[in-house]
Amino acid sequence: MNTEPWRVRFTREDELVEQLQSQLLEAAVRRASALAAGVAELGSVYAVAKATGKSWTAIDNAIKKHTTK
Repeated sequence: MNTEPWRVRFTREDELVEQLQSQLLEAAVRRASALAAGVAELGSVYAVAKATGKSWTAIDNAIKKHTTK
């Protein structure tokens, strides 16, 4: 077996984790923007929650955490 040294494997995986975290944050911001647009269209966080099947607190928290007003 030709196993790479643990430091090489760790560095590669650590870089992947950083990339994935960055992509996750970008997706969360886009999702929050879409939810905010849903609130503008439907008139309330509750209406968006009902339409998406999520709790209103999850919708509200996502919008507050990932959008700027």
